Amino acid sequence: MLVELTVNGEWKSAECPPETTLLKFLREHLMLTGAKLGCDVGDCGTCTVIVDGESVNSCLMLAARAAGRDVTTIEGLADSQGVHPLQQAFENLGALQCGICGPGMIMSAKNLLDQNPEASRPEIRDALSGNLCRCTGYTKIIEAIEEAGQVMAADKTTQSNTI
Repeated sequence: MLVELTVNGEWKSAECPPETTLLKFLREHLMLTGAKLGCDVGDCGTCTVIVDGESVNSCLMLAARAAGRDVTTIEGLADSQGVHPLQQAFENLGALQCGICGPGMIMSAKNLLDQNPEASRPEIRDALSGNLCRCTGYTKIIEAIEEAGQVMAADKTTQSNTI
């Protein structure tokens, strides 16, 4: 079947079998390998992407269900201006170790901060509840999300003052 959707701001289409998950579609048909296959049952969050403004475990969503929708992956965060504030904060604070959970953590955090850049620690913990990290404690991850939220809130304020 033909699946057509917007991925990271670009219209994409590819043929795939009807049982293809969004994760497999992104990785094998569009060569976007940032989202990882961890548990394949929606427990670990390594495959998290944003679909129409909501965090989704792409291992549980069929590619056909994403047809016509807007998908953002970790590859879509950096632009010509540089990396996203979340990516920079994770790097600055050494919030990741092996890198398997990183894209999913960052995408869940992005979804939260897009809605609420001044999220509290309990809100951050809640947003990350579907993401597991086996390498770190979550302290640096939460600190990185707080730092990125401050940058994003300041950017939002600057943008509204210049309009």
